[in-house]
Amino acid sequence: MTLVAILAAVVLLILAISVGRVHPFIAFIAASVLAAVLLGLPPAKIMSTIEAGIGAMLGPIAIILVVGAMFGKLVADSGAARRIADTLYGWSGRRFITVAMAATGFLVGIPLFYNVGFVLLVPLVFSVGERVRMPAVYLGIPMLAGLSIAHGFLPPHPSPTALVAQFGADIGRTLILGLIVGIPTLAIAGPIFSITTRGVIARPPALFTPSEAADAARQPGALRSFTCALLPVALLTLATIVQYGTAGGSAEALVTLLGNPALVMLFALVVATVVLATSQGRTLAQVGVGQAQAVTEIGGILLIIAGAGALKQVFVAGGADVALAAHLNSMPLPPLVLGWLLAMTIRVALGSATVAGLTAAGIMQPIVATHQADGSLMVLAIGAGSLMFSHVNDSGFWMFKEYFGLSLKQTFRTWSLMETLVGVFGLGFTMLLSLVI
Repeated sequence: MTLVAILAAVVLLILAISVGRVHPFIAFIAASVLAAVLLGLPPAKIMSTIEAGIGAMLGPIAIILVVGAMFGKLVADSGAARRIADTLYGWSGRRFITVAMAATGFLVGIPLFYNVGFVLLVPLVFSVGERVRMPAVYLGIPMLAGLSIAHGFLPPHPSPTALVAQFGADIGRTLILGLIVGIPTLAIAGPIFSITTRGVIARPPALFTPSEAADAARQPGALRSFTCALLPVALLTLATIVQYGTAGGSAEALVTLLGNPALVMLFALVVATVVLATSQGRTLAQVGVGQAQAVTEIGGILLIIAGAGALKQVFVAGGADVALAAHLNSMPLPPLVLGWLLAMTIRVALGSATVAGLTAAGIMQPIVATHQADGSLMVLAIGAGSLMFSHVNDSGFWMFKEYFGLSLKQTFRTWSLMETLVGVFGLGFTMLLSLVI
């Protein structure tokens, strides 16, 4: 019945959006109710489960997304994004621009949570695309592939870090092996795959369209532009380093608070307002107009993400993750492949890479001990599986679709296929690495 419930909910969701033209948020709620009924949730708990899912999904990211949208709008309106785009193009040249974008996404993605990095970098994609006259999807796929790989493979991201602890692996060794696996995976899923997406035309919201007038007037220097744009990255990296140094100490709680992504984004917005706006003669009222536009544009995306959270919570409350994992656990496969398959199945069913990774790890922990499998490699195999085939129950799918203004078909063709390549080649390179260590 579990598989029937998952399949029925996903089919209803796709048909409601693509055929019925229902708003995705309403479609998610309808699919959540159907899944809850089929999974046998008590009627009295269905709506409270849906509400809990919405809150759990939006709680950690609402401030980040809203403030990040304001921050990105300010960077674009001030001309800083255009300056960064010009500089990147000057460094890499037109021929290697996708490599530069992939490297940017990967390096920025190491210290940043995925949603923070997405919100920070997507405006840059559109600015670079406008500058070099190249399709936004062609440039965005390599950058977001880098972010995904860092999110799924590398500590200090939540799932890899938790997996390291569960398997008793060394975090430094896991990070090094993750880089060895991640770099060739990125080359394939990023710059190489993006060649096939050049014909996909993005229609982004006006929020992310570079302002020619703003860029032409008082365009800030490269140092000021990079400093403001990368300030959140630098602060979060510093906080991560300091947290390792103060672990267990009296200053740990304070460092954790100051390193909170939401507070970092708020601080970065204040700094950018001063450095990129008021210092150039723009009033706070003028800045506020851009912020209001940013909030308007981000509202629809927040609703879609909230709907994805509702459906995920219904699946979890109905025991879909546990049922699927228990069924796969009986299959006679090598531990690394089994861990990857467990994470992949839960990811496809629930949409959350973090939930998929943690659930698969809990099941694989005794198997790893029995087979004496390498803990660091298991972290990478499960991480690869947790990124497989992002589709309509994943908030990242909807963020990509809405930010780039694509159809469902185009999003499957680009985003979902890119994530699948990351998962497949991530496992492949992990298996090759297992032959030599």
